[in-house]
Amino acid sequence: MLNQRLKVSLSASFIGCCFIIGIGIGLLTRLQVKVPTYNAILGKTTTTPSVSNSVEISIANQQNRAKSIIIQAVGDVIPGTNYPNQRLPADSNQLIPKSVRAYLSRADLLFGNFETSLTNYPYSAKDISRGQVFAFRSPPQYAKLFADVGFDVFNVANNHANDFGAVGFKDTTKNLKNAGIETVGHKNKILFLNKNNNKIAMIGFAPYDFFNSIHDLKTAASLVRKAREQADIVIISMHAGAEGTSALHTKNKTEYFYGENRGNSIKFARKMIDEGADLVLGHGPHVPRAMEMYKGKLIAYSLGNFLGYRTLATAAQTGYSMILEVEMSPQGSLEKAKIIPVRMNKQGIPYIDQNFNTVRLVRYLNKHDFPDSSVEINQNGELLVANRN
Repeated sequence: MLNQRLKVSLSASFIGCCFIIGIGIGLLTRLQVKVPTYNAILGKTTTTPSVSNSVEISIANQQNRAKSIIIQAVGDVIPGTNYPNQRLPADSNQLIPKSVRAYLSRADLLFGNFETSLTNYPYSAKDISRGQVFAFRSPPQYAKLFADVGFDVFNVANNHANDFGAVGFKDTTKNLKNAGIETVGHKNKILFLNKNNNKIAMIGFAPYDFFNSIHDLKTAASLVRKAREQADIVIISMHAGAEGTSALHTKNKTEYFYGENRGNSIKFARKMIDEGADLVLGHGPHVPRAMEMYKGKLIAYSLGNFLGYRTLATAAQTGYSMILEVEMSPQGSLEKAKIIPVRMNKQGIPYIDQNFNTVRLVRYLNKHDFPDSSVEINQNGELLVANRN
């Protein structure tokens, strides 16, 4: 009996000591006091940080870690014009239907090629009395429409950006900027953005000296190298190539349209990747074109028309369009890509194409134009991006 009482007494004493020690350690932790480690007892100065500090550091590291980014890109955008006559919708919200907006909402970065002016300036810089000469002017308040849809960046290096001269161009970029939409294509300028803790550089090029020119490969290469030094991901916007259904095929030679030198798309795009670009987005031909994997990087030679309310042709392949969705790693590697097929109706309003016309067209063009290094595309529009080069 005595031995049993002694055991109970010793057990109670032991539990009491543990309880007191536990309270002491708890107080030290709450006060964030550095508790000496076994090394400190031996005369070394190493200490362990408090539990709360370790958790805070871990959370901060996770928040600052770059994540993969979803980039979506569309082609040519003209939301109607009020010059020289009224060709605008009664409600601007109908220009991009909800079904299309639902797909666009997935993007971390949404890009398009903006081929109109957002200005009230009354005088066009073009003589539209001449055949095949067009000037487009859209209401400045349309900038908010595109911001609400989710656009982050528009290319303004194209043949319609200056339809209303320097005043119209300045108004356009200002109105987009005020709505939260950045622009690329400005002479000797690189746009830097931060998305998902990735530093992204974007540069726009066109066949005109007013913008970054696709004809000046030396300067273009210098801009890309500069962007590469300062960014995790470098994206090129390329306005190049002839126009229309006769210009579906991508050719490794200089293209002309009504006598105008529209550049060599293949030569330019590959040079940009040679200098450090991770993705090239083409537009201008007003029809979709082939896609190519070059040195492990994706080149989309033309995204086609996207929105052209009563302005752009919609017959045959001019009505075929897409949302190109690309997922890239923080190191600029292509992880996933797919074509979301779009079809413009007769008024030039985009709808998701349940018949996958654009997917079938691009699959055909890939096999014809780049038989040795084509991007494989399955029936769902998903790109199988194994590089054959």
